[in-house]
Amino acid sequence: MTLFDDTTAHNSDSNTTVISEAEPLSETHNASTTEAHEHVEAPHTATDEKPAGGSSEDFAAALETFTTETEEAVGEDRVIKGTVLKLTSTHVVIDVGAKSEGMLPLAEVLDAEGNPRVKPGDEIEVMREKGQTEEGYVNLSHQKARRIHAWDEIEKAHNEKKPIKAVVVDRIKGGLTVDIMGAHAFLPGSQVDLRPVRNLDGMKGQTIEVAIIKLNKKRGNIVVSRKELLEGEQQERRVKVLEHLEEGAILTGVVKNLTEYGAFVDLGGLDGLLHVTDMSWGRLTHPRDLVNVGDQIQVKVLKYDKEKQRVSLGFKQLTPDPWLDAEHRYPVGAHVSGRVISVTDYGAFVELEQGIEGLVHVSEMTWSKRMKHPSKLVNVGDQVECVVLNVNPTERRISLGMRQLATNPWDSLHEKFPVGMTVEGRVRNLTDFGAFIEIEDGIDGLVHVSNLSWTKRVKHPSEVLKKGDRVKAIILAIEPDKRRLSLGVKQLQPDVWESFFQTHHVGDVVHGKVLRVAAFGAFVEIAEGIEGLCHKSEAIDGNGQPLHLEAGVEHEFKIIKMTPEEKKVGLSIRAVGEEASRSEVEAYKQPVSSTSSTIGELISWKRASNENN
Repeated sequence: MTLFDDTTAHNSDSNTTVISEAEPLSETHNASTTEAHEHVEAPHTATDEKPAGGSSEDFAAALETFTTETEEAVGEDRVIKGTVLKLTSTHVVIDVGAKSEGMLPLAEVLDAEGNPRVKPGDEIEVMREKGQTEEGYVNLSHQKARRIHAWDEIEKAHNEKKPIKAVVVDRIKGGLTVDIMGAHAFLPGSQVDLRPVRNLDGMKGQTIEVAIIKLNKKRGNIVVSRKELLEGEQQERRVKVLEHLEEGAILTGVVKNLTEYGAFVDLGGLDGLLHVTDMSWGRLTHPRDLVNVGDQIQVKVLKYDKEKQRVSLGFKQLTPDPWLDAEHRYPVGAHVSGRVISVTDYGAFVELEQGIEGLVHVSEMTWSKRMKHPSKLVNVGDQVECVVLNVNPTERRISLGMRQLATNPWDSLHEKFPVGMTVEGRVRNLTDFGAFIEIEDGIDGLVHVSNLSWTKRVKHPSEVLKKGDRVKAIILAIEPDKRRLSLGVKQLQPDVWESFFQTHHVGDVVHGKVLRVAAFGAFVEIAEGIEGLCHKSEAIDGNGQPLHLEAGVEHEFKIIKMTPEEKKVGLSIRAVGEEASRSEVEAYKQPVSSTSSTIGELISWKRASNENN
């Protein structure tokens, strides 16, 4: 049984759809829809006939199904409006009318923070996509709908080379994904800024202006650049800056970059170098001590090279040089206070004010000589009191002292330790020329090597003393202005030289032992601790022959010279022989005594004397 009569069914000029009575409507739905869409222009119904064995409800249902599927096929290429029914964890359910519901991925309606931009009841534009979900929902896309609206504006911005606003959506490999009115575009990392951006993730959610540099509508590809716009803006600012740029001009700029030697300041399309030496009148260890990247500062143009477009800037030049009147503000002798900003091996630098600093030399920190390093007394950041010792504005130097605030122990040393007083102390140090003995805290005295012993010829103090020994000494001399104290150890014992000169005279014959031989003679020990010199011209025997003196050999010597002031004694062997000859002559001249000797005895004595010689 058919829905139409035979005439209508077999009319060759009309296209009809035939639905079998025996076939359920649901089975004919998919098969007939495509065919009907392609071949049926308008379905015909007989107004005066009713289909046998069928119902009007079945035909209406079939027609409605046909109409709905026809709309779906057409709707894949156009934007339709729907109403949000609900949101699931992965999709958004949309009512698009015509008794059908669709679903679009939830990710398409999330903002930069990951929150949905829609809620149930909101109206939203979507496009149908091919296919259905397993549950029978129509596949929808909100992104494609927004993309169609955006393309016109994007093409217009591209053709007119105008900037367009975009929102950074996400970071991807090679750059960023940005949203332009619903259309996603690619922003390469090299086109994000004038300089490489290390943290692209930090730009998520930011609204920026970009230029469309590549467009392929067929493939749906859009490539944008922010750098291109920034370069254009930079060039415009550069032109304006160059119009007013001249040496001495005061400009406002933004700190762009920091280095060890200074800061680069963006003057508006043109960078200038602010060297660390031109940042402050005082001392800076690093430019970041004064400015940070992003700071807006005023600077003065110190030098401008038009050919190379290099600009040298100054910051400290905006304020007067504090050294101009430093001599009047810090007179010699004035008591000042400041902060220790640096400690070196030779002293500490103290900042008196911004741009003015002075040096406390290590020798001016304390009256004691025991301090090995300034850090034992002061540290960076300490507030200290000082006395101005010298000011040199030309060399920008101020000499300061700390010890001047305390009493100089050397000024009263004469009263506490008068010359001749016996003191006791500890050996602190040994040198080639003597030993330093600490007699009280901060007061050291020197025992010269010549004042260690009367009798020993000491070449080095270590022969007599050791570091740490406690010894007694006598105060020999005090020089407070030079901070010198002379001590003597040998002065505690009697002077053997003085005793020798009191008991011996020129002409005395003494017994001595040769200690050492020199080219000019020999040094002879004639008493304990007493040495004399026998010149080689005096080392002559009784026959007038030179004697070869050797160390350790003993002889008789005659004292021919004495110099107490210089503690020197001259000796002679020849003079001893001459003295013996003179004695023999005197004895020979004496008259012969009958009771003492006979002529024969005298002749025998003379002969024996000649044999000995």
